[in-house]
Amino acid sequence: MTTPHSLQFNSDHQLQHLLSIEGLDQRLLTEIMDNAESFASLANQPVKKYPILRGKTVVNLFFENSTRTRTTFELAAKRLSADVINMNIATSATSKGESLLDTIRNLEAMHVDMFVIRHALSGAAHFIAQHVAPGISVINAGDGNHAHPTQALLDMFTIRRHKNDFSSLRIAIIGDILHSRVARSQIQALSILGAKEIRVIAPKTLLPIEVNALGVSVSHTLEEGLQDIDVVIMLRLQKERMSGALLPSESEYFNCFGLTQEKLAIAKPDAIVMHPGPINRGVEISSEVADGPQSVILQQVSYGIAIRMAIMSLIMQTPGRHHT
Repeated sequence: MTTPHSLQFNSDHQLQHLLSIEGLDQRLLTEIMDNAESFASLANQPVKKYPILRGKTVVNLFFENSTRTRTTFELAAKRLSADVINMNIATSATSKGESLLDTIRNLEAMHVDMFVIRHALSGAAHFIAQHVAPGISVINAGDGNHAHPTQALLDMFTIRRHKNDFSSLRIAIIGDILHSRVARSQIQALSILGAKEIRVIAPKTLLPIEVNALGVSVSHTLEEGLQDIDVVIMLRLQKERMSGALLPSESEYFNCFGLTQEKLAIAKPDAIVMHPGPINRGVEISSEVADGPQSVILQQVSYGIAIRMAIMSLIMQTPGRHHT
């Protein structure tokens, strides 16, 4: 069986799909971030366009809502001069009973070059990548609880821009680790980039059973877990993915695991605060912290465009790409 990370590369070991952080190496992650640096400066230019993907067609195929991710992918493709189609799945043929592969085949017949896929089922992007025609690429924009590689990469880019060297950093990821595809991808990326320590801080009900196999240290209180931390990554409570009562109440969660100015003071004075969004204010984080001087949450959104431009341009310029 093809594993997701071996499927990502073509026969020349060039990146053809981005499905997972797993299987990527430090050189490739660094190359993507280096390329994103040049695209990040584009935001200050009067004309925010490169002709790199002129004549290419990118389809955003979102089976789950996500305004920010879909919008940044759309902007990234348009700034590279690609043509972009946004599929509204709620009104598309898939909601009329057409299968996922039938939808893909019909879009392939329109000679598209790339699918950006978000789906509630883990492995959906991998499944599509196995079945697309040669010369078409797939980017995973989030699948179930499995992976969200572009979010992890934009988070790494944000950390690098503010902290530079990963090898000296202690990073805390706080909240709903169990249901978070972002946390899994972040942990993989931080490990590849050689972070000094990755800590997860969460109630036991929101930790995966195999948490110790992830190469992280575990804390169950912010008071203990935030000591000596350089980067604080808050996670959204994935209420739509929870089954059963994993939490007593949102207010109780905020009392124990919500990031306030007082709790942030336990971390290093120059610690940065991140959140993949959307933020539940007063549940995971106080407005005072979210809007405060240590927050880089809005920079994450901005860097998301640069990272997605870097990934798309790298994949689409892979030698030997052609339609058969």
